Amino acid sequence: MKKFLLLLFMLGMIFAWSDPLMAETKPSLAIFSFFIERVEDPARGAVCPVCKGVYRQGDILPGSQNTLTRLLQEKIEAAGAFKILPSEKVEEALSKSDRRQFGIKPMRSFIQVGKTLNVDFIFVGCLFRFEERIGSHIGAEKPASVGFDVHLIRLKDEKMVWIGKFDETQRPLSENLLKIGSFVRRKASWLTAEELSSVGMDEMLKRFPGPKELEEIP
Repeated sequence: MKKFLLLLFMLGMIFAWSDPLMAETKPSLAIFSFFIERVEDPARGAVCPVCKGVYRQGDILPGSQNTLTRLLQEKIEAAGAFKILPSEKVEEALSKSDRRQFGIKPMRSFIQVGKTLNVDFIFVGCLFRFEERIGSHIGAEKPASVGFDVHLIRLKDEKMVWIGKFDETQRPLSENLLKIGSFVRRKASWLTAEELSSVGMDEMLKRFPGPKELEEIP
């Protein structure tokens, strides 16, 4: 009996030691707050300052960049592939940087802050539109409309290794029967802007590579 208890104790110690070691093998990641990109002429669209993608410019609900940042952090944490730096540390590093440079050279500025944080990867998101639904889930006078993208940057070589994009205004099924799958995934109802963003982010992250693949991307 004593030998059995000793064996259990030793196994417990092995697992206790291995958990931190396993955590250390995960690449570290800093998730920055979404960057709001505004343009003087909405009719011309908005150009992403990071990847140069073009999006329809629209209204941005106050605080929506925080909503998107929270959603992204929750989903990446749930996946468990990264050791995510606490948002307080990221914000502290940002507060010490020259914020004017983010409007001039956003990519370079985020990379510099990421290097001061000593992480392997950074997530940089840009928000172009976050328009709330007017109405209810069973009927909307105006549907939710969201446009954003996210960029994963590997800091060891400053390379952008993944881009996720979402740009959608919810449409009724009657407008396009070919999109019945999309309609069902959106709960067959009119979503709020946050709900639409969450669904879109889930779809976007289905194509997200694993940490090993991200390290091997040339």
